[in-house]
Amino acid sequence: MKILTAAEMQRIDRLTNEKFGVPSLTLMEDAGRGVVEFLEQRFAPLSAHRILVLCGRGNNGGDGLVVARLLRDRGLKPRVVLLAEPSKVKGDAAANLERLTDSGPPEVAADLAAWRNLKPQLEDTTLLIDALLGTGLAKPLEGFLLEAVRDVNTSFPHARVVAVDLPTGVSADSGELPGETVHAHASVTFTAPKLAHVFPPACERAGEWLVKPIGTPREAMEQDPALTLNLTCPEDLAWLTHPRYASAHKGNFGHVLILAGSVGKTGAAAMAARAALRAGAGLVTIATAKSALAIIAGLGVEFMTEPLPETDAGTISLRAFDHGRLDKLMEGKSVLAIGPGIGTVLETAELVRTVVNRYDLPLVLDADGLNAFAHCISAFRSAGGYEHPAVLTPHPGEMSRLTGEPVGDIQKRRVESARDFATRHKAHLVLKGFRTLSAAPDGQVWVNPTGNPGMATGGTGDVLTGLVAGLLAQHPRRTAIEVVAAAVYLHGLAGDLAARKFGQASMIAGDVIEAVPEAFAALATRQAS
Repeated sequence: MKILTAAEMQRIDRLTNEKFGVPSLTLMEDAGRGVVEFLEQRFAPLSAHRILVLCGRGNNGGDGLVVARLLRDRGLKPRVVLLAEPSKVKGDAAANLERLTDSGPPEVAADLAAWRNLKPQLEDTTLLIDALLGTGLAKPLEGFLLEAVRDVNTSFPHARVVAVDLPTGVSADSGELPGETVHAHASVTFTAPKLAHVFPPACERAGEWLVKPIGTPREAMEQDPALTLNLTCPEDLAWLTHPRYASAHKGNFGHVLILAGSVGKTGAAAMAARAALRAGAGLVTIATAKSALAIIAGLGVEFMTEPLPETDAGTISLRAFDHGRLDKLMEGKSVLAIGPGIGTVLETAELVRTVVNRYDLPLVLDADGLNAFAHCISAFRSAGGYEHPAVLTPHPGEMSRLTGEPVGDIQKRRVESARDFATRHKAHLVLKGFRTLSAAPDGQVWVNPTGNPGMATGGTGDVLTGLVAGLLAQHPRRTAIEVVAAAVYLHGLAGDLAARKFGQASMIAGDVIEAVPEAFAALATRQAS
């Protein structure tokens, strides 16, 4: 599903009107109908509510006027207040004002004094529809509208607030808040979510939100190369739950090699391996420092292990290349994952850089595998000409070490940072955090809606490494960005299921692994319904 800015939404609406012949008045009618459908489903029975529809003078107010008319058509008696002079309502909104007037004109409160005079009569409202401004905000609220928004937030103690498109005061184009806004319990948007629905802190003001179609053809967005921001949805992942064919064997589902672990950091390698197996990989081998092998092997019976020469610090040594040992180990492998628990010893970091540049396998690079390229990202796949994709999965701190950009700057421009890195280095980048991003070399970015703060615990990144590697091994015909975005979604969904069972404070990384089968099942159920 595409995520749009206000300008992109306007362009899509114009294209829908001019190229596909859907009148703008029809779009407004369908928008109002979508809101009413949501209200009927979410707040049934509507007859039990005292409904207030607040309308501005623009198109968002026009949507609200449609909502009011359709509610009246259902025999309800909403209070409808226009916070503008009727003469200032233009275009499609004016047409809907006239239609509403046929069943009774709205009440008008065109200035603060009129609003404050009317407001005491409305304070028993239990369902308030915010149709004041929508996506048209270009600057912080001020004057009468600001005071009205403050009143919406403080003077209707019994009301649930539903925003039409976006809460008034929220800018569609950013997660940042330009000023004071309506605090909505829910928002109904149209055609596609806007950035403010997805990114914090604005998404918190939007509350629960959903997208209602209003007649825009799918191709109007899918064929637009300028639209590069996407939200991963269950319907994008139907392929992930396709049944396996009856004659399948383990060789059909790939062999993941995980170069990971060191003395004192054995759990990371085992968690990555277990996650790859839970993702469905046919075979998984951990290659690790010889002294760490016994402990790692004891953490799982389903994966294989391979001892490698080690440094004095108990990390993998460059001597692993002696006699073609690593060359032989790479033979027959589908995916190579490097990094969990591998350590930061200089010799091991040099080994990581050499392996990354020497072998052309689908690659997942995480944790200390990423740190091996800290402040020397130009050494990453420096030879060029690699056939298979590379996936890097940094958290903001690791991203800072890779790019030299301060963490604060990365967090302020997460989408741009992820996209810039992916396009510049011809890699797939997973920038972890709230709303984890998956960026592709062609500039497409996928935003993940799953996950929760309980996943902020040691080892969950290692689990993600295993899931990405396990899915890449099984789905070589899928584009890498499809697989990566799917792995990130599955990871977050498993985390949500684990949090539901154990609570966010108590869940650990192993709980996420154990919830992966349930996450697959939940996806299959959603797609079947």
